[in-house]
Amino acid sequence: MVAVTATLVRSVFAAVLGMFYFGYNTGVVNAPAASIQQFTNLSYHSHYGTYLNKAQQDTIFTIITSAFIVGGMVGAMGGGFVADKIGRKRGLIVSQITGLLGGIVMAISKPVSSWEVLLVGRLVVGLTAGLNTVLVPMYVSEIAPVDLRGGLGVFNQLAVTSGIFLGQILGLSEVLGNEQGWPWLLAIAVIPCVMQLAILMVCPRSPRYLAISLEQVDEARKELMKLRNNDEDMVDKELEEMKAEKEAEQEPEMSILELLSSKNLRVALIICVVMHLSQQFSGMVAIFYYAVNFFESAGISVDNAKYANLGVGSIMVAMTLVTIPLMDRLGRRILHLVGLVGMCIMAILIVIAQNLMPKKGSEESGGSGGFLIAVTLGFVVFFAVGPGSIPWMIAGEMFTQGPRPAASSVVVFVNWAANLAVGLLFPLVLIPELDRFTFLPFAILLAVFSVFVFVFLPETKGKTVGETTLLLQEKGWGARRN
Repeated sequence: MVAVTATLVRSVFAAVLGMFYFGYNTGVVNAPAASIQQFTNLSYHSHYGTYLNKAQQDTIFTIITSAFIVGGMVGAMGGGFVADKIGRKRGLIVSQITGLLGGIVMAISKPVSSWEVLLVGRLVVGLTAGLNTVLVPMYVSEIAPVDLRGGLGVFNQLAVTSGIFLGQILGLSEVLGNEQGWPWLLAIAVIPCVMQLAILMVCPRSPRYLAISLEQVDEARKELMKLRNNDEDMVDKELEEMKAEKEAEQEPEMSILELLSSKNLRVALIICVVMHLSQQFSGMVAIFYYAVNFFESAGISVDNAKYANLGVGSIMVAMTLVTIPLMDRLGRRILHLVGLVGMCIMAILIVIAQNLMPKKGSEESGGSGGFLIAVTLGFVVFFAVGPGSIPWMIAGEMFTQGPRPAASSVVVFVNWAANLAVGLLFPLVLIPELDRFTFLPFAILLAVFSVFVFVFLPETKGKTVGETTLLLQEKGWGARRN
């Protein structure tokens, strides 16, 4: 039985605060949207002497919201380079200093009466979140023992969902989601940065990075001794595994372009990309961003919609906790597959529920409204079972030390880009064009992803990274059958 040491717990907690930062900032501006739009209007008037019309206010708010994702995409593409050049832990320290600055810039936007400052703050916060989504899963996977890698990997998604949930609670109009409170709501983003910086100072560097990338085996041993509670047998075994991985590694440290042109790694890269697409194109992003509007447009009262949205966040956190012990017992493949199939069924039921709702202007939704909330929350449950957490850890289990940073950058960039696509297409295309069939495209995509995972995804539970990589390179698309 692998011992969970205090140093390991502290290091994982410190790292996943970066994912909490990502989750908190994902939708925190949505709740006080009206107050922020009013602020942008007054700010614009103070600078240019005229007021904005409603369409202009909406456009500026969309730009402010999207700046976070644009920054995230840039951060994701640069995350692998940062991980290679200065290491995982030092990369996280640099990222949190950047995030601290971003939070401060957002917080001062109202005192200086400048919506442009808020825009810059959101861009910097997004850059930090993008770096975090590459560096955090990489660091966690490299300090975790093989037998605990899956369970500890789930903490990435637990931190994301906890951040989203806290943002939902604090974003209520009765709390900070109002005209006076929204600058404080955004300023809270600095707290996880400060905590992470303080704790990281006493956390070890990645032993795998030290031993394989820098060839500093003695330093790697020192860090492993801290992580494994001075268990020399376990440390020797892991160092031998790292040595074998380095000797067998056919792919050295590589750039993104070199990764994209590598035939040996193409199967692993495509599988990882599809895993991330299955997370973002599942429809969960639409629920995260537009849950309140989604419920309201379905005929549910404003108050009920607001608290149904809190239900989404609380179920995400609770179910992610449930999956922690399951990840290393049932494995990644079965949990991801169960999640995708369950979400597909729930998406079909959401379409049915939407079509059972009374038309706008008629009586209250009654039982059909309750059915819509129930199946939507069921959708969230299945998302948390596997698709919420597994894509974040999968690149760390399929790529050896050399190509891992570049692979993480590519797949996380795809994740952010898909996030942006759904965030734009859902309100601008799916809702107006498909009306009560908005989740039908998601149901179709989930069915496709389910088939792909069933046919091609190999189980990585209990395997070293070298074993999984060798299997994929030898068997290619047939690796699942081994």
